[in-house]
Amino acid sequence: MNSRESDDSNPRESLIPEGEGWSQLAFDGDDISNSGPNSTAKVVYKDGFPVPAADGGQMLVVNVHHFPLILCPFSPRVFVLPSEGSVAEGNLSVEHENSISPGLPSISTGTPDDGEDVPAGATLTAQFLYYLATKMDLKLEIFSLGDLSKTVGRLLMDMSSLYDVGRRKRSAGLLLIDRTLDLLTPCCHGDSLVDRIFSCLPRREPTTSLTHVKGSQSQLKHGVVRPPLDVQIPLDKILEEETLGDNFQLLESIEAFLHGWDSSNAAAQIVDLTNLSKKLNGEKPLQNSKFEQIRGSFVSTDNFHGTKYLEAVLDRRTKDGAVLIKKWLQESLRQENITLNMKIRQRSISNTELQPMIKAIAKSQSSLVRNKGIIQLAAATLTALDELHSTRWDGFSSAEKILNVNAGDTSQSLASQISDLINKSALVGLQEHKSHSSQGLLSLQDALLLTVIGYILAGENFPTSGSGGPFSWQEEHFMQEAILDAILENPAVARLKFLQGLAEELKANFSRRNPDEKKEESPSQLETVDFDDDQWESWGDENEDTDKTKDQAYGDMQLKLELRDRVDNLFKFLHKLSSLRRIMPLETKLNDDPYSNKGLLYKVLTRVLAKYDFPGLEYHSSTVGRLFKSGFGRFGLGQAKPSLADQDIILVFVIGGINTVEVREAHEALSESSRPDKELILGGTTLLTPDDMFELLLGESSFI
Repeated sequence: MNSRESDDSNPRESLIPEGEGWSQLAFDGDDISNSGPNSTAKVVYKDGFPVPAADGGQMLVVNVHHFPLILCPFSPRVFVLPSEGSVAEGNLSVEHENSISPGLPSISTGTPDDGEDVPAGATLTAQFLYYLATKMDLKLEIFSLGDLSKTVGRLLMDMSSLYDVGRRKRSAGLLLIDRTLDLLTPCCHGDSLVDRIFSCLPRREPTTSLTHVKGSQSQLKHGVVRPPLDVQIPLDKILEEETLGDNFQLLESIEAFLHGWDSSNAAAQIVDLTNLSKKLNGEKPLQNSKFEQIRGSFVSTDNFHGTKYLEAVLDRRTKDGAVLIKKWLQESLRQENITLNMKIRQRSISNTELQPMIKAIAKSQSSLVRNKGIIQLAAATLTALDELHSTRWDGFSSAEKILNVNAGDTSQSLASQISDLINKSALVGLQEHKSHSSQGLLSLQDALLLTVIGYILAGENFPTSGSGGPFSWQEEHFMQEAILDAILENPAVARLKFLQGLAEELKANFSRRNPDEKKEESPSQLETVDFDDDQWESWGDENEDTDKTKDQAYGDMQLKLELRDRVDNLFKFLHKLSSLRRIMPLETKLNDDPYSNKGLLYKVLTRVLAKYDFPGLEYHSSTVGRLFKSGFGRFGLGQAKPSLADQDIILVFVIGGINTVEVREAHEALSESSRPDKELILGGTTLLTPDDMFELLLGESSFI
């Protein structure tokens, strides 16, 4: 903020033209009357800034500088793109036979897109990476794996020029990888604390949506809506239970906590505080229950408390990360001179230990503000390790391990296991319909995600089992019948994209198949039945009832036929997913250990850092490099192909997204190499969770 004084006597000579970035301020009547009749302050302009006249005192002028957010860093070496930015929302593929989702690259066939067929997201990604390299003053040696990555690599080379080549810059290697080359890793529920947190906690509502963005209908149709990465940590469960008898002191502490937490969202925080006050006093809150919670975020915008904690646990396993958080809580208790009357075990973790420690630190207003970084991360961990969420996550993990073991046996055992998971999910759906609670068990949607995982595993292990897919016709028929019966027993899954338009029919069919509520009323109705002569007049109505029964049977048959067609389309989509490795074969067995289930990123980095070739990896020569190769190469002056392992800085970018398990595996690959001192920077389009992958493959963001 700057204050300037005017020495210009003619205000009209330096008036700012309209549209130069200034907007007039509107004053109400009270402000004008308060200035008094003797006020003679006049606003004049000098050098493009408004300043008051000499007799009007000084005037504050605010200069607003635009700082574009081009990336969202989780740590100094891990970043993703802003979820609501144009780059992340740009479609990475258009709908055709090899595409699976606008938010993922198409299946690699060895023929990258050129010209007008290049998706908008690929062009925007190339522009972002070029801009990032320019800001970091890096000269990139580009390597790519996958069709879309090769397209982005060529776009990056086209953006470079002789001027860029001639400048003295630090050399760095850029490795571009298509997400579709490894869909298995982000679909699985790996051992990662941060992935658990992002999967179980609610996200902030998007501030913008593609439906509100001006543009063509094609952009609205094929754009991608990425979920915001700003998780909403439920702090009310910890803070509201703390000394409810002293409401004033509690509200005062929460108010100080909120104002220090996120100064950019003061209005919403005031609403939360008012709702909590109403709730504590037994009154009705101002808004719906979803606004009643006092919620925190990982990083506050005013002082970035919590950043160092998030960096430290980003690539940690669940137990290791939780134990580290407990150590931080113990250190905070020692610094605040707070003593707990409980026995704390060092190498174990439980909610019964975390919750009292968080409450003790949050009891004092000053301690609450000083330790809000660790409080918010500990509260998020507490929610992720809750029995409801941990049961579902552990159930997923166990089922994925069983599928992986069966994939190493026979296709028949794998198909049988998938059918069993689907049948169990149907029973869970019935229990959920009756009790309105799934109790952390796997639903039909979860079973469908496990079916996707099973088909990907089958494509890797049984590439020639069937004509159209990895399973035989009989094995696949059993799975189709299991899914068909499960859908009929769970009409709530009608919101899935491949079942759109069948919601009402499925609900009506379910009501006819389960008339339990009507049967409960029938005994009381029978007592009031009076058999009089009027009933003989309706003797002929039996034919009408028979006709209605026939119509219902015909309608049920039509529904089953339509549903069978939808399920057939689902399995055609699964065939496409199982063909990923057959279209572009990759060497996945790096050693003799059959249970080494590392992701593609680990396998690529392990081979590349050891200076081995990797199938499908392409190097993009620069302008001067192509000149040496084509022109001077015939005279023996050719330029040797550089190796990614020779670079001191390696930037890896996964087009389509990345998860924290891959972050840990990439660091493991670097530490196991001969040059662990290299600087490795990991990036991706977004942070992916298994729920995000379900949305991209089978949800609204799918091309199914």
